[in-house]
Amino acid sequence: MIFRMMALQNIGIRLFGCAISLGLLLFAGAGAVFAQAVQIGDDRGQTIRLAQPARRIITLTPHLTELVFAAGAGRHLAGVARFSNHPVAAQRLPVVSDAGQFDTEELLALQPDLVLAWKNGTPDAVVARLENAGLPVFVSGAARLEDIARSITAIATLTGTLAEGERASNAFTAGLQALRARRSVAAPVRVFYEIWPRPLMTINASHVISDVIALCGGVNIFAGLRPLTPELSREALLAAQPEVALGGSSAETAAGFAARWAALPPPLGKLPVYHIAPDLIQRPTPRLLEGANLICGHLDAVRAARR
Repeated sequence: MIFRMMALQNIGIRLFGCAISLGLLLFAGAGAVFAQAVQIGDDRGQTIRLAQPARRIITLTPHLTELVFAAGAGRHLAGVARFSNHPVAAQRLPVVSDAGQFDTEELLALQPDLVLAWKNGTPDAVVARLENAGLPVFVSGAARLEDIARSITAIATLTGTLAEGERASNAFTAGLQALRARRSVAAPVRVFYEIWPRPLMTINASHVISDVIALCGGVNIFAGLRPLTPELSREALLAAQPEVALGGSSAETAAGFAARWAALPPPLGKLPVYHIAPDLIQRPTPRLLEGANLICGHLDAVRAARR
């Protein structure tokens, strides 16, 4: 009887040992998956390679902060740009940059394993300084509406949140296609889009806002100018004969925007004008669909007034 009990104990010990070994193997396998290398090309043509998905991310513009949350990786943000105000969780994160300017030592102290920069806003010298410090930098540059979905997927690839990122990307693409289908036969409207009042500044055809205007059946009257955000005179604006003025800066309310335009001499002072909250239209993020819906509605009002 004693020998039988000892034999059973030995079997139990061996089974327990096998269970531990199996558990260690499973844990090691999970670790291997977690540590899987990722790589993707950015919008300057550089390939970004990470030994494992990024877990401490720095963003250098507010819209990149939004894209990280959209990609399902908001929990991995270690620091963000000033004015990162959406979603609410972004407002609780350390602010480490302002208009591409930052303290290198402060940023390095956060031990990021990925920095997200903006092709049209982050100076090349800043990107070079970060890369010289040994940090991988992904440069994003959405210029077309379709690029927003692609940017979300790219960030999700780098952060190992591809399932969440693809859901957000697909939802944006579906919303865009639905809006485009509804506006495919809209009569054209000549649009002036103002991004800043003094000096007077607009956008050319390469800006994503111009894509939104076209989506809504509008014609950007300064599409052919250079650079991306050209300055212009009131005389040039008069000569272009806009039917509607859209826009507004973050420093101006909707009432202030309308009053300033109404104070101009005719015919500019008689134009229909509509203020668009800058965060909904100047940031290439999923919220741009909200801005697009507003612009489409305003252009519909202009068409209705023709009748």
